[in-house]
Amino acid sequence: MAVHGLLFVGLIISLVSIASADDGFATYYTTYFPSACYGYQDEGDMIAAASDAIWDNGGACGSYYSVTCIGPDYDGPNTCYGSVTVMIVDYCPPGCAGTIDLSEQAFSAIADTSTGKIIIIYY
Repeated sequence: MAVHGLLFVGLIISLVSIASADDGFATYYTTYFPSACYGYQDEGDMIAAASDAIWDNGGACGSYYSVTCIGPDYDGPNTCYGSVTVMIVDYCPPGCAGTIDLSEQAFSAIADTSTGKIIIIYY
């Protein structure tokens, strides 16, 4: 009985996480330095730039987001592979095509880079 209770609680927590996720678009970039948050400090490969939707006047710096690929931003084959966790290290200026601009390495972990722009959920 206790095991069933724990499984139920785990299921509820998972559903709440998914329910609180936002949707948007992801693109990728390849020039990482200097970043708006950390200058020339290397923060690794699993990084991203935040658009105005999440930038919060720099408050997003150092925040982690789980990003899941849902599909391409056009009619075509689904080239999604799954999810990745990234840290916000930079700002994607106005006109940015994505909600989150992922590093090329982070983008390629969840989708084929030839797709260019993908539909995502993130939290």
